[in-house]
Amino acid sequence: MTALLDARSVCAWYGEAQVLHGVNLRIDTGELVLLCGRNGSGRSTFAKALIGQVRRSGSIRFAGDETIARPTFEIARRGVGYVAEQREVFPALSVEENLRLGIKPGAGRLATRRIDDAFERFPMLGRRRATDAGALSGGEQQMLVLARALMGEPRLLIVDEPTEGLAPQAVASVAECLKCLCERGGAVLLIEQRLTMAHRVAHRAAVMGHGRIVFDGKLDALDAQTVDAWIALGGER
Repeated sequence: MTALLDARSVCAWYGEAQVLHGVNLRIDTGELVLLCGRNGSGRSTFAKALIGQVRRSGSIRFAGDETIARPTFEIARRGVGYVAEQREVFPALSVEENLRLGIKPGAGRLATRRIDDAFERFPMLGRRRATDAGALSGGEQQMLVLARALMGEPRLLIVDEPTEGLAPQAVASVAECLKCLCERGGAVLLIEQRLTMAHRVAHRAAVMGHGRIVFDGKLDALDAQTVDAWIALGGER
């Protein structure tokens, strides 16, 4: 079966500094894969490599099509959504206007339904639909960015630290939202430090260390100690 995402031997650089050293990762339709590791291990760089925001080499196939040489906007059009760790909202636009920017052209009447679905999924955004995004708290902005990414109905959603700064109730909403996307036939690559939340939603885990995947398998034994051990082993290669 063709993987939804099949990344092989992916390397990436910032200028002359190489950060990724041959990353391999496969994600199938319906899967939610946790990508964890220490800060600086290359997790966010790998996310940026997948969507074409850093210089990269290797092979990145999405739904069977090679995307390694394609620009970010073409990758997005193919159904890859990305929520960066930084909360990138349009501060002078309202919550609802920010959400509408995530809807693909031609949605027509479906646009209103998607807005209503977003406010049902994240009630606190619904209560502030007319508020400028710049006036939201950090946690509210994080939820807005996630909700906006979902407006485009991505087939693969790459999410970098989506629960940072969120209250427990909001974390539960994010977890349910990501599960729902997979159940509807999408897939998620989740970069997350909260292993408790990740255990509830992820199907498997990949651990990154020193710019490589050093473990890819079941979540059963995943805890802070084993993550550190796998990273240490990866560093000896």
